[in-house]
Amino acid sequence: MYNVPVCPLQSISLALSGRSPPASLSISPDRSQFLEYMSVSLSCEVQGSSAGWRLKRYTAAGKLSESGVDWGFNQSNYVIKTAKTSDSGVYWCESGSGEHSNAVNITVHGGAVILESPALPVTEDDSVTLRCRYQGTRSELTADFYKDGSLIRTETTGEMTIPAVSKSDEGLYKCNNSDGESPASWMTAKSWSPASLSISPDRSQFLEYKSVSLSCEVQGSSAGWRLMRYTVTGVDWGFNHGSKYVIKTAKTSDSGVYWCESGSGQRSNVVNITVHGGAVILESPALPVTEDESVTLHCRYQGTRSELTADFYKDGSLIRTETTGEMTIPAVSKSDEGLYKCNNSEGESPASWMTVTDPWPVWSMSLPRLLFSLLVLSPYLLVTIILLVKCRRRRAQGETRVPRKTRQDQPDDGQHVEE
Repeated sequence: MYNVPVCPLQSISLALSGRSPPASLSISPDRSQFLEYMSVSLSCEVQGSSAGWRLKRYTAAGKLSESGVDWGFNQSNYVIKTAKTSDSGVYWCESGSGEHSNAVNITVHGGAVILESPALPVTEDDSVTLRCRYQGTRSELTADFYKDGSLIRTETTGEMTIPAVSKSDEGLYKCNNSDGESPASWMTAKSWSPASLSISPDRSQFLEYKSVSLSCEVQGSSAGWRLMRYTVTGVDWGFNHGSKYVIKTAKTSDSGVYWCESGSGQRSNVVNITVHGGAVILESPALPVTEDESVTLHCRYQGTRSELTADFYKDGSLIRTETTGEMTIPAVSKSDEGLYKCNNSEGESPASWMTVTDPWPVWSMSLPRLLFSLLVLSPYLLVTIILLVKCRRRRAQGETRVPRKTRQDQPDDGQHVEE
């Protein structure tokens, strides 16, 4: 259903240890939508030498290669002087060893209207202006602005300003005016959320009529939190099942992006689910996997046969053929992150992105989350330190009260008395 992976919507936090992602993709101007023939600059900003880093892109059209990954797009800096709709896609930086930067989703629209909104995550409390732009000579047209499918404001100037962005402003935006409607783009606000969305079984693809369980895991009370989803038709406001839900017999219409949201607008991680109406799916983790863990990918056929020889692909390249229909990565590394699919004699699966995270998540926490963790742990650390100090003092006092025996106290027979 979704040709472009959702992973680009995720933001990357700076490491408190001073260690940050080795590269970041910057875009100028910072927009997610462009009219045809506009100019776009992309650059890999690398800590240290940029040697070995290159820009890569995944297109929805799939015209550049079988998978859509443009392997000929081989450079670390690039200017698209006259953008075309075929330039739409997900862009990221990748090193020779397989390290990845953040990813940016770009849409080049062949219509008359676009929404100029940030392609990169915005920081809470920053001011952000969204512009509904028409390709003609008129710079100002009355425009309607929508978030998650609902009209939020009409502006006669054609632009809408959010003075101080909060997590509740994160969402899918679009606009329209008398000349047409823009595509929709997701705006991400960087912040830590106390909730995470879990999925069971942990898969990103499902065959029709299978069961899927979704649950909002919230630190503290889950009151006020609810599951939400976005499908090709927009945000499903009728999907009001609280913080837990079981899709007993999944249908293709259940495909979409799921997340947890509080009454105040806080949001969890997002999970992309594809319910496939075909015969073959790839069973791969929907949630991020941790480095050094063992991961097994299954190429599953909906029939009765459980094992069929299958080809496994990563980023469009064949990596392995397995007669058992499954492929195991004994110890996952960051270089294993990417877009996977499989095929066998019965057909081909959709493609899904597998995310690999650092085994020490504390170093990649956002500052609010790290401070929260320290506040939670501090009382226990303080009690432990106090107990250790008391034990040392008691030991020292005990040694003071029981002095060592002098030579005069020892027996005359010359034998040493053990203390």
